[in-house]
Amino acid sequence: MRKFIQHEAASFSRRSFITAITAGMFAVAVHPLLAPTSAANAKPASGGQKMLIVYYSRSGNTRVVAEKIHASHGGNIVELQTVNPYPEEYRATTEQAQKELKANYFPPLKTSVDDISPYDVILVGSPSWWGTFASPVRGFLAQHDFSGKKIAPFITHEGSALGKSVADLKTLCPGATILDGLAVRGGRVQNSQAEIDQWLKRLDLGK
Repeated sequence: MRKFIQHEAASFSRRSFITAITAGMFAVAVHPLLAPTSAANAKPASGGQKMLIVYYSRSGNTRVVAEKIHASHGGNIVELQTVNPYPEEYRATTEQAQKELKANYFPPLKTSVDDISPYDVILVGSPSWWGTFASPVRGFLAQHDFSGKKIAPFITHEGSALGKSVADLKTLCPGATILDGLAVRGGRVQNSQAEIDQWLKRLDLGK
């Protein structure tokens, strides 16, 4: 989203995220078709570790990357979906996203993850909205304790690359090991398999 990459909103903290949750701003309902999250059905990635791919995609670009990761490396995959869709009009979405970021607001989700405890590695995907994760992804990150987990972001963008997503991930997920992220331009997602495979190889998920 081109205009998102031209600005960076104020930084946010895990404390403000938790405050938002306790204020009732974040509600989660797990869709039965997208809840492969219990210890019984957590699937190992090709390297042997149990891996979760969780992502939000408004335009479909991040979904393409997530599905390519899943096809290449296995694991479980969950798409975060909001109860109320974002506006179809581009400018309206950018304005809403900026307000949500400034207010540390998390839109209620109709699909999410009930339990991350079975997973060793969590790959978190998002479009770049104002230089960081989209609000639904920030809400997911605020919902769980990632202590002892390995987390790597993958971001689709139109020029901002990873932006400050890695820095924000470190703030949101204290106690987690943050691995190298992947940034893929929106116009290149269909031809990104080689780039994705190289990234997965660098992450060395077999260890």
